[in-house]
Amino acid sequence: MLENLLYEKKGAIAYVTLNRPKVLNALNQRTWEDLRAAFEDGRDDAEVRGVILTGAGDKAFIAGADISELAQVTAVEAEKSSSYGQAVLNLIENLGKPVIAAVNGFALGGGCETAMACTIRVASEHAKFGQPEVALGLIPGGGGTQRLPRLIGKGRALQIILSGEMISAQEAFRIGLVNEVVPAAELTTRAEAILKRIFSNAPVAVKYSLEAVNKGMETSQAEGLSLEASLFGLCAGTEDKKEGTSAFLEKRKPQFQGR
Repeated sequence: MLENLLYEKKGAIAYVTLNRPKVLNALNQRTWEDLRAAFEDGRDDAEVRGVILTGAGDKAFIAGADISELAQVTAVEAEKSSSYGQAVLNLIENLGKPVIAAVNGFALGGGCETAMACTIRVASEHAKFGQPEVALGLIPGGGGTQRLPRLIGKGRALQIILSGEMISAQEAFRIGLVNEVVPAAELTTRAEAILKRIFSNAPVAVKYSLEAVNKGMETSQAEGLSLEASLFGLCAGTEDKKEGTSAFLEKRKPQFQGR
């Protein structure tokens, strides 16, 4: 039973909604556990081809960690909870299926970190982003010091982390933290449209593209190219590749089977 989030599936899309609007969808330990359970289900369900992650209410995506919980933790507990949150976000990042963050308000601290673990970020016009941990005597502990510089570059990442300042959706778009900014009323529709466009392509190729980019970012270019070549070879042996190339040559729409 998921206590702090809503989880539903419609067709090939799973919808994960953080549901603690009274505390702006703050992340406590139970919420991290619910996120892990939902994404493990989405990963293991062959019917699910993509996920949309958002927050309940119109104020926050995820406003960060639950400060009342954070205030009580010891050093040992803090390291343990940081590692747990990182593992959940690694699961989201490496799901093998696209995950769209539909950022509908504040995405601060752990909220910004959760959005960064998603494949693509679409923000509403009033969304706000930031890593304010230094103001609490802490550093980002859910991957913020690692994913933010990889996404937007070291200098900009350090400015956001060291200042603790919030930035607007428009600024987040300008620096490459979010892919698109849309009116709030169109947020879910746009996220669905992006997923449906991805779904029109070969599922195995989508999965291997995600793997090539994610693993390649962690290694040297030479090793990344070697990984790319091996995954390209694996794709070439699939029925989907045969169908995709045949459909192109026959000027028809491909019917991919995901194998």
